[in-house]
Amino acid sequence: MASHSAISPHEAADRLAIRELIDTYARCADRRDAKGQMALFTSDTRFLVFMDATAAEPTQELHGRDSLAPVFDNLNTYETTTHFNGQSTVSLDGDRATAESYCLAHHLSVDGDGQRSLMIASIRYLDELVKQDGGWLFAERRLMVDWTETRPSVA
Repeated sequence: MASHSAISPHEAADRLAIRELIDTYARCADRRDAKGQMALFTSDTRFLVFMDATAAEPTQELHGRDSLAPVFDNLNTYETTTHFNGQSTVSLDGDRATAESYCLAHHLSVDGDGQRSLMIASIRYLDELVKQDGGWLFAERRLMVDWTETRPSVA
């Protein structure tokens, strides 16, 4: 268990800003704001997707902010999504930080016949963050899928 001691107002502000960055990412995803989502990353970012969190190699690896557009655009294939962010841990080191955060992502699909299905993914994000121009950005984000479940959904 982490030891808690008094932290400076500066550290508290950084921790809050990082949590807001993580939450803004989820909000942008659910609102289909790909440009807003992309703006949360450094220009030379790395984004790695592990559809199997136990795999040694990523399923997908993207480099640079502009390469993220198709990934975020893929959310448009769903009728709606809801990302619930859970616990997170942050380690600060000056203008750099690492974080691990949990998310339950709900993806609702409706096929041509009106049949609804819900895919739920248990995701962990492993992040490397950097503070640039006074704000925190993702320098690297690893999306780790721990498990998924797909089931019928009723209106």
